Order: sequence, then C-alpha cells, then structure tokens
Amino acid sequence: QVQLVESGGGLVQPGGSLRLSCAASGFGFSFYSMSWYRQAPGTELELVATIGATGGFRNIADSVKGRFTISRDNIKRTVYLQMNSLKPEDTAVYYCYVLVMEGRTNNPYWGQGTQVTVSS
Repeated sequence: QVQLVESGGGLVQPGGSLRLSCAASGFGFSFYSMSWYRQAPGTELELVATIGATGGFRNIADSVKGRFTISRDNIKRTVYLQMNSLKPEDTAVYYCYVLVMEGRTNNPYWGQGTQVTVSS
C-alpha cells in the first residue's frame, strides 16, 4: 500500500525558511520521480517542484525558483522541499505526489498535505 506522509509545515514569518519532508512507503521509491504541489485557498493546484528517481533531474516552478530546492534521500525513502525567503503568497497546503506503475496502469498517489502559512 502506497503511503506518502508529509511533515514540516507551520507558521513562519516572511523571509523565513521551512523544510518539508515526505516519507514514502509501499512502492519502489528509488525508481520514481517525486513531486511537490501546493494549493492556496480558491486557487488551482500548482506544481512546485519535481525530482527524478536518482536526483539528477530537478525542475522548479518559476514562481519559487531561486528560493525553493527539492532533494531526496533514497536510503531514507524521503523527498524534501527546502523553502527559503518565504513570502505570504507561498501560503498553501503542500502535497507530495507520485505516479506509480501498478500492473498495466499508472496510479497517482497524494499525501495528506501539510499547511504552510507565511505571515507576520
């Protein structure tokens, strides 16, 4: 059973930093790309960052480029999102995501989400 468990969210002042973690289980973690999405109230889901299976490929959304970094530890089966220079517009629920091949189908899996609030 695929499980993604996020942690690390919270309340932070503008300019501050947070590191989100997503602990994965139930699938071959080291073989899959992992992504972080976010959704602010009243807005659509936004892809924030993606990292390839080995960490060699990384893509960051323009809205967070230069401030956020995605990384992974395949031994710990965990993907991270380091968020620096946080802005109020980064306030959202952040979700971990993976698309897992099961049999002949690719199935999407999401974590429960972790709230990030940037406010003074």
